[in-house]
Amino acid sequence: MPITRAATQAVLRLGAVALAGSLLAACGSGSSGTTAGKADGKVTVTVDLFGSFGYKEAGLYAEYEKLHPNVTIKQTDTEDEADYWKSLQTRLAGGGGLADVQGIEVGRIASVTQQQADRFEDLRKYGADGLKSQFADAKWAAATGKDGEVLGLGTDVGPEAMCYRTDLFQQAGLPTDRAELAKRWSTWDGYLELGKQYKAKAPAKSAWLDSVGSLFSIMIGQEKERYYDASGALIWETNPALKTAWETSVEASGAGLSAKLDQWSPQWNQAFAAGSFATIPCPAWMLGYIKGQAGETGKGKWDIAALPGGAGNWGGSYLAVPRAAKNKKEAYELIKWLTAPEQQAKIFAKQGNFPSSTGAIAEVAGTTDPYFSGAPIGQIFGDAAKAAPVQVLGVHDQNINQQITNALSEVERKGLAPEKAWENAKKGVANTLG
Repeated sequence: MPITRAATQAVLRLGAVALAGSLLAACGSGSSGTTAGKADGKVTVTVDLFGSFGYKEAGLYAEYEKLHPNVTIKQTDTEDEADYWKSLQTRLAGGGGLADVQGIEVGRIASVTQQQADRFEDLRKYGADGLKSQFADAKWAAATGKDGEVLGLGTDVGPEAMCYRTDLFQQAGLPTDRAELAKRWSTWDGYLELGKQYKAKAPAKSAWLDSVGSLFSIMIGQEKERYYDASGALIWETNPALKTAWETSVEASGAGLSAKLDQWSPQWNQAFAAGSFATIPCPAWMLGYIKGQAGETGKGKWDIAALPGGAGNWGGSYLAVPRAAKNKKEAYELIKWLTAPEQQAKIFAKQGNFPSSTGAIAEVAGTTDPYFSGAPIGQIFGDAAKAAPVQVLGVHDQNINQQITNALSEVERKGLAPEKAWENAKKGVANTLG
């Protein structure tokens, strides 16, 4: 949920139909912070998300409605976070069609705090400033405006690992023990070398990894400075760490290790069940996504090991309340409950979205996941979360990442020369930044 989460995240994350989301959310537009004058006191709180945050799947909405009989929750989703964000920007500009609760991917949160603070509720007016101690410092700070506004409450973070198919590894004659694999691919060079060994004996129609775009995203997630430096200056074109991630991704493409699948595409979704790739770099939020796509037949075929190259973070999200929301107070009460330590721990246990709440992180340390062959996900992702760098976030992080992964897709799917693809990425970023 992470993947986004996201699922973009993922999400990255499991989605429905964007148009339906807009229509349902439109019922929640307005400016009142009350129950919209409903005589019976019943309220429908609308929630618009991208990918798979996991609330419905984990039964949290049903639990909240039982605790609050006057509240009904209606959630809509858009699978692709980029599509979701574009639609959200249109609705924010027009002031209509907004849900009471809107999800914000971590790569967009700087845009909210630096450019759109006037379009979201300052949650301090509902008492959110008293929640600060519940969250990791970096998670809280990222959603804080220049004047101290609290513009969102953190859901998950995206500590990274490597998910892999043990059955496919066995067929290719590779080891399946997660500790041994962590040693074999302790570096990205080691990961590619193992991929070449897999390719030599791979089952039919199966590649080493899903796409070089996912490889790039996970590698750049291991860096403190990616697209901007701490002063806010753009550095992506000259950042040596980004160049390394690009070159490693290009090498993987040239070696024929990729299934050439665009993330979040229907073909990519189907590939989880079809066994079209043996490994996928996976932030914690992607576990729920894999379960949803691979289904029950995938249970016990997947496992998780530590990530090559050290710890990193990819994704994570926030829940925010637009100024134009219809039921602001009720929306705040809902997101306060959903992001509380108890609920974050439940989400991780059932969906894999790793908590940003410090209390929940300690609570889930011993969690294992039977779907992923009993992998100690609490330990694996907990260790990654502790070691991951506190990243510098910029206004256009997500847009820049999208342009680079688009360019890498041209390399692996169209055979475009890497130098030409890099120029296309530069042009795409320039157009995005205006």
